[in-house]
Amino acid sequence: MVQSEIIIDKMFPKEYLGRMPRQPRLDAPGTLHHLIGRGIEGTRIFRTQEDREDFLSRLSQICKAGGLSVYAWALLDTHFHLLVRTEHQSLSHNMRKLLTGYVVNFNRRHRRWGHLFQNRYKSIICEEDPYLLELTRYIHLNPIRTGIAKDMEELASFPWTGHSALMGRVKRPWQRERAVLAYFGKRRRAAIANYEDYLREGIRLGKRPDLVGGGLIRSLGGWSQVLSLRRKGERTASDERVLGSGEFVEKVLSEAEDKEKDTLRWRRKIPDFDMLTEQIVKGESVQESELRGGSRGRMAARARKIFCQLAVMKFGYSGASVARFLGVTTSLVNRMARAKEVTELDYYVK
Repeated sequence: MVQSEIIIDKMFPKEYLGRMPRQPRLDAPGTLHHLIGRGIEGTRIFRTQEDREDFLSRLSQICKAGGLSVYAWALLDTHFHLLVRTEHQSLSHNMRKLLTGYVVNFNRRHRRWGHLFQNRYKSIICEEDPYLLELTRYIHLNPIRTGIAKDMEELASFPWTGHSALMGRVKRPWQRERAVLAYFGKRRRAAIANYEDYLREGIRLGKRPDLVGGGLIRSLGGWSQVLSLRRKGERTASDERVLGSGEFVEKVLSEAEDKEKDTLRWRRKIPDFDMLTEQIVKGESVQESELRGGSRGRMAARARKIFCQLAVMKFGYSGASVARFLGVTTSLVNRMARAKEVTELDYYVK
């Protein structure tokens, strides 16, 4: 059963909110996330150009490996914003890879130690329509809202947001600029002009607190909309981890519940590569040497595809670890994991 959020009224003191338990992250392949990471106690997490280039280099490597798709981003002194879609690996896996390596190098460069980021990064699942474009605009206008750039011309030349790539000023091959510009027209030049007009309209909208979190209030655009629903006797599902309609929230929570049950079931049945191999070679009537030897036979290729989809998509193993076990390339493993799912996968969870 999908659990709806308890709407927090003004009668609840802030002390109560501070004691509320932290909920687990929601994630699934293809999910759109707005991520926000802040420096601990206002610490500057980007001090130099080298810091920013290091962060982007690590992010680009994750994108090239098929871990994330990035639509919008902004690196400010004390925090960052990312609008990403998860691919075949979990969000937590990729963010741990990004932030852990960055912190190690940052501390070494600046001769410091200890934590750099405040708690864990904030992750809000977003409904694509309309929030992909709304959040792209919100994130890319950060330098203007904070006074780093005084106008649209300066913003276009500011290298530390995805806006400069969308405007064609900086090349970021790993950024999904075409996917964003496609919303604004078929011809690139016209699409860029329309996109820029869209951002210019956003300047007058100000800070947009409704876009920096999840929950019913933000999804509906404020308390007035919530109260309007209450007066009508209507209720809608909501969750602080999700920005979107009630139907979207219900879908996300239902899928998360199914995924949790599925994961527990799989962990009980197939805890490691050896047991997974044993079941697949038996079920697909192939030899282990064919599965792990790179055989191009039709049956061996099918068995290898099943192995990749189970190991990567169901268990969350990295493509690299699966590739080492099978004796094939990581790119091949990732490609097979993302391919159309084999219908007989459920056979291996009985």
